[in-house]
Amino acid sequence: MAFQKAVKGTVLVGGGALATILGLSQFSHYRRKQVNLAYVEAAEYFTEPVNREPPSREAQILTLKNTPEFDILVIGGGATGSGCALDAVTRGLKTALVERDDFSSGTSSRSTKLIHGGVRYLQKAIMKLDIEQYRMVKEALHERANLLEIAPHLSAPLPIMLPIYKWWQLPYYWVGIKLYDLVAGSNCLKSSYVLSKSRALEHFPMLQKDKLVGAIVYYDGQHNDARMNLAIALTAARYGAATANYMEVVNLLKKTDPQTGKEHVSGARCKDVLTGQEFDVRAKCVINATGPFTDSVRKMDDKNAAAICQPSAGVHIVMPGYYSPESMGLLDPATSDGRVIFFLPWQKMTIAGTTDTPTDITQHPIPSEEDINFILNEVRNYLSCDVEVRRGDVLAAWSGIRPLVTDPKSEDTQSISRNHVVDISESGLITIAGGKWTTYRSMAEDTVNAAIKIHNLKAGPSRTVGLFLQGGKDWSPTLYIRLVQDYGLESEVAQHLAATYGDKAFEVAKMASVTGKRWPIVGVRLVSEFPYIEAEVKYGIKEYACTAVDMISRRTRLAFLNVQAAEEALPRIVELMGRELNWDDHKKEEELETAKKFLYYEMGYKSRSEQLTDRTEISLLPSDIDRYKKRFHKFDADQKGFITIVDVQRVLESINVQMDENTLHEILNEVDLNKNGQVELNEFLQLMSAIQKGRVSGSRLAILMKTAEENLERRVPIPVDRSCGGL
Repeated sequence: MAFQKAVKGTVLVGGGALATILGLSQFSHYRRKQVNLAYVEAAEYFTEPVNREPPSREAQILTLKNTPEFDILVIGGGATGSGCALDAVTRGLKTALVERDDFSSGTSSRSTKLIHGGVRYLQKAIMKLDIEQYRMVKEALHERANLLEIAPHLSAPLPIMLPIYKWWQLPYYWVGIKLYDLVAGSNCLKSSYVLSKSRALEHFPMLQKDKLVGAIVYYDGQHNDARMNLAIALTAARYGAATANYMEVVNLLKKTDPQTGKEHVSGARCKDVLTGQEFDVRAKCVINATGPFTDSVRKMDDKNAAAICQPSAGVHIVMPGYYSPESMGLLDPATSDGRVIFFLPWQKMTIAGTTDTPTDITQHPIPSEEDINFILNEVRNYLSCDVEVRRGDVLAAWSGIRPLVTDPKSEDTQSISRNHVVDISESGLITIAGGKWTTYRSMAEDTVNAAIKIHNLKAGPSRTVGLFLQGGKDWSPTLYIRLVQDYGLESEVAQHLAATYGDKAFEVAKMASVTGKRWPIVGVRLVSEFPYIEAEVKYGIKEYACTAVDMISRRTRLAFLNVQAAEEALPRIVELMGRELNWDDHKKEEELETAKKFLYYEMGYKSRSEQLTDRTEISLLPSDIDRYKKRFHKFDADQKGFITIVDVQRVLESINVQMDENTLHEILNEVDLNKNGQVELNEFLQLMSAIQKGRVSGSRLAILMKTAEENLERRVPIPVDRSCGGL
């Protein structure tokens, strides 16, 4: 029995027909009225959360163990699974949620960070007269408006520029973007507009100007995806759902119906990944919301179940903020191979992606060098030749697995469903698969509706439209000013806390350590160039963070912004977590190594090491080799053929610069390819060759040696801060 729905609620039902009957102006008025009514109607059902703060993980596990039977057990703590738990618990259903890893550890934290209806889907809907695509866009635009409403601290409208390089494309794309505004109706964020060539370059000065005709700017939403996912899960916990991360489903429980003699799913055998303890969680209904791992749970129910997931890898890269304006994104609608690339400002950096290639299902997807270079090449096509797009400026890279699905009840089992699919197995297991981040709430509503219908659960309608997520209710754009005034935080840190935790930012500020400086008074940073502070580590544990990886990737976003900065912060993060969670030295070392492995493979650090190896070709002009040898020998005064920490210290002391030994060790270790504690001349020449090719940037040793050479006579301080820290 397939249960699939593409159109949501009274706001959206019959929109196309109504527009035809009423006319566009009347239809827009009707839409505004219906949206307002939907929010009011939903608000009448709202109750206050049963918990002021989410219960501890230990308390949640006790609830899972001691509850005789839940109404609904959700497997999967991504956006959709967390959304299902929130939808169910706010209807008054006794709800449990278990996640094998951390909340948002999979696809939900590795998105393009957009909340969008899908411009390209609307184009396909029009070109192919595809009503399903049209409905999907319409639903997504409604959900976009709702998400911006319920989590204003984590999301905001973002203007996105579509550069035009051929005159005929201007009216073509203008009509398409205006239709996008029209379909959004009252949910349109801001009206799109056309820019002349000169105005486009004012807004996006690094844009390729040759043959540029003009540009069209439209609006979509942007969010902090992992924090949004976490907010959904925490909100569900506050409303009474028993939620637990690092809780793996070992197998499904079944019992026989005495009337029909058929088996039906009645819960799951769960294993606490952190302790190894196993126990049963009973439930009237089990929902499978495991994204790319959908089929593994379906096969627990029926080993002969046909696979429905068609995994596709989407790689993104992060580059320094100077590659894009602070508040304007870019859309490349037709890449060299027909894909779409977004180039967006995010967290004061620039994010570019995504690719779309078939992949195997894995818990630990790795970004490939081929995909990283594909994105870089596409970026080069749109940026001015004055801007050198360097491989070394890639600060982080990741791959997310998009769980495309085929409808198991469709006659054409090979066709990919462009919408989400809700499927009910013979034994009553409900699977929700496919869809997109933006529509997580409507997907959850459809899934819980199916659960109520199939399992005869007593519950009212969905109440999640307009339901504020944790941190959103009392947030305001000026909230950060109170944090500065009341606690003595830096303005940048205060803005970050307000944008990450919303009205819960005050609780983080209360935990902040005194700096010992005149200003800021509190708020010790984890790394100097990012506004993350030590208090967030303590608060992150209250948000169910259990590992160092949780902290660097999903409570903070350091790993997604700059892997070198994340690695630098790791020792302090592990120390703080160890203090709070009573880790012994062995556990601390284990956490440190696991987190470094995560950065190395999953966040692009491996790609960094591959840019500079002992096999790196030296392709320098003879004049360059002579120049770099001269620079090297300024440090290698004894003509040993290598330099050590002692050599660097000697040169620095001669120009009255002091630097601690640990920092010097880190600087040399970045270039010490054979890890023998010294940098040979050949290694230095390999480094300079890689820098010239743009494969490496921000090398502290190269900057230090160049500046020392230039200033040995002038005796001025040498800057050694990481420059961009590119991969």
